[in-house]
Amino acid sequence: MSTPVKTKGLTIPGIRARKGGEPIVSLTAYTTPMAKLLSPHVDFLLVGDSLGMVLYGMESTLGVTLDMMIAHGRAVTRGAPGCPVIIDMPFGSYEESPETAFRNCARVMSETGAAGIKLEGGVAMAETIAFLSRRGIPVLGHIGLMPQSVNTAGGFRAHGRTEQEAAGILDDAKAVANAGAFGMVVEGTVESLARTVTETVPVPTIGIGASPACDGQILVTEDVVGLFNDFTPKFVKRYAELSSGVSEAVAAYAADVRARRFPAMEHCFGVKAEK
Repeated sequence: MSTPVKTKGLTIPGIRARKGGEPIVSLTAYTTPMAKLLSPHVDFLLVGDSLGMVLYGMESTLGVTLDMMIAHGRAVTRGAPGCPVIIDMPFGSYEESPETAFRNCARVMSETGAAGIKLEGGVAMAETIAFLSRRGIPVLGHIGLMPQSVNTAGGFRAHGRTEQEAAGILDDAKAVANAGAFGMVVEGTVESLARTVTETVPVPTIGIGASPACDGQILVTEDVVGLFNDFTPKFVKRYAELSSGVSEAVAAYAADVRARRFPAMEHCFGVKAEK
């Protein structure tokens, strides 16, 4: 049996204070039952817009709506009392202007009880991050590979291989930190760049396909436990293969039903079956 290791009562300032200290542990969650299972072991949970692909079968995150994020955000906060929950802002909900971003982020915060939000973008989003931070909305940044911009970035690939691209990502990191974000996700960057970013910015870096040099890591839970098989990133270590177990259990259940091997009502509720 695993032992819970999460520090109870961790706050957003507490996450920020972990810079350079004990590595930050994070996973995605989209439902109440999963949040209950994960929250004792992590420092914060992310309701990622990856739910579009993991739960809804979408080809990308671009079809995810604000209402979807709010619904799943509510579910996760119910299942993880005392654990900070961060919610992804979906594509199109924050890019138009700082004012639009604040209106949508405030709705997410008030309707879900989340501890903060996450949005993608570096230099281009610095003004928005500052606008939100000054108005009491904690922001987790996201730089490097940004799934919501994958169509303009040339697909899913490692970022920072060229000097120009690496310099741009480093500028993004500095801009996000200077704007007031309490931390940032660094996704899909070469290790040397992730290390440089981590050593440069004063806030925690949370790697996903980045580097052990980051201040922590976040992964999609379904990738980690083997529940999502459509696509498995090369950087993910699978700690279980639950999908095969689910298939075997359902097959056994189906066999029992077809053979009429299931309990009669009197066995379930203590009542006599009708003649």
